[in-house]
Amino acid sequence: MTDQIWYEDFIPGAALTSALRRITVADIDGYAALTGEHHPVHMDEDFARAAGFQGRIAHGLFSLALIEGLKSQLGVFERSVTASLGWTDIKFSAPLYPGEDVYLRLELVEKRMASKPGRGLATERGILLKADGTEVVSGDHLIFLLCRPEGEAQA
Repeated sequence: MTDQIWYEDFIPGAALTSALRRITVADIDGYAALTGEHHPVHMDEDFARAAGFQGRIAHGLFSLALIEGLKSQLGVFERSVTASLGWTDIKFSAPLYPGEDVYLRLELVEKRMASKPGRGLATERGILLKADGTEVVSGDHLIFLLCRPEGEAQA
């Protein structure tokens, strides 16, 4: 089992990086089917080009959701994070096209103990980047983070 990052292991200033993930037309189509968001800039090549893009682009909220998916693939918060309390300061910086590779840079920003024992509040900054380093989307995410259970090995 992958080591977990518990409250005690959450070190502000540290950062984690995910593996690359290729974005596909099927990803965009699947997101549109799931959410019902079929704006033509995402679904129609000609419309997207006429709007000033190179072609169809991924939905902004799909890009934001990729932050959580890539974070999950890191495997280090699967048992230690118990809730998402919200996102702030979300910025959509660049379009994301099918065929592009992206990765997550997860920066550990700050933490403090919660009023309930055994857990804290932590802020992580998720930054979705293209393989060339271009930022696609970023935001700060407030989470409930459990303290290390008794007998659990340190990460």
